[in-house]
Amino acid sequence: MKIGNSDFELGKRTYIMGILNVTPDSFSDGGKFNNIDKAIEHAKEMISMGADIIDIGGESTRPNHTAVEAEEEIRRVIPVIEALKSEIEVPISVDTYKAKVAEEAIKKGAALINDVWGFKKDADMAKVAAKYNVACCLMHNRQEANYASLIEDILKDLQESISIALSAGVSKENVILDPGIGFAKSYEENLETMNKLESIKSLGYPVLLGTSRKSMIGNALNLPSSERVEGTVATTVIGIMKGCDFVRVHDIKENKRAAVMTDAIIRGGKIG
Repeated sequence: MKIGNSDFELGKRTYIMGILNVTPDSFSDGGKFNNIDKAIEHAKEMISMGADIIDIGGESTRPNHTAVEAEEEIRRVIPVIEALKSEIEVPISVDTYKAKVAEEAIKKGAALINDVWGFKKDADMAKVAAKYNVACCLMHNRQEANYASLIEDILKDLQESISIALSAGVSKENVILDPGIGFAKSYEENLETMNKLESIKSLGYPVLLGTSRKSMIGNALNLPSSERVEGTVATTVIGIMKGCDFVRVHDIKENKRAAVMTDAIIRGGKIG
């Protein structure tokens, strides 16, 4: 799979997506990196620890977050993307569900659209992905968390997102799926989704897992977001064992080491 100018050899090893929130209110690191210099410094630090992609988000998606207008989101993310593009070589991802934000981000150097609504919130999103021939991550989400059969419904919902993308002209080779841990799911449903991740993989696309510091881990361990590193690492290992190709995390060093060790066992040899 090609993302920007980088080749990702799926199946060879697990790739790390580093989270860079340029928001004042994200649940884990809100306000820490919404300054261009700090954002660049943090991105470089994540890359030095093993991040393969930097995912930049300008609107928190935590439960009960305050919605942000596209113009404000653009104001937050575009200067950071512009500055980073000239400073780093790894691909930049934009975490948005708004076509206007995605298009501006791509024009300034983003190579991947990470959409928490799986192209279902903004009808123009798939068109933007197709127009610029960029990779896209389609996450499972829905307005109401009512399931007849959780895994079957998740697969059906993801298939709808895939159909939206392909119908708009997005190349199959540009599609990544995300099971949407922490979105429209109860604690028990998140655990079940984690336990059945191989079902997502069965759809035939690369899978990205995003569990970092989320409430599922907090509920299991009864710990605040700042103390969920070990819990996140456990989900990373399980995700890799169940076929995930990418993990989206805050704590790069710990998850990278866990991924390399898991890859060595599952895929054989020293992956590094």
